[in-house]
Amino acid sequence: MGMSLWLMIGMVVLLWIVMMRPQRKKAKEEQKFREGLKKGDRVVFSGGIYGKVHSVDEHTVDVEVSNGVVMTVEKAMIQAAPEEKPQQEEKKK
Repeated sequence: MGMSLWLMIGMVVLLWIVMMRPQRKKAKEEQKFREGLKKGDRVVFSGGIYGKVHSVDEHTVDVEVSNGVVMTVEKAMIQAAPEEKPQQEEKKK
């Protein structure tokens, strides 16, 4: 019984390493990104809306989503910087 207990503990630890650590690392990177936001940065909301940072407060960010349209959102709703489209694909069209 003692050996099977250690085997179960080992499997739980391995599962934690494989699944939880990458999630925590990604969460830390996203938090660092949110803390470093500044005016002019391009962002994507968790709902898929793209915009440009207009101003930054402690817990909120004003984001311009269209010419003259500014939305105030929680920093937690900002997912990441948008990926740039390769210019070569646009030239082929």
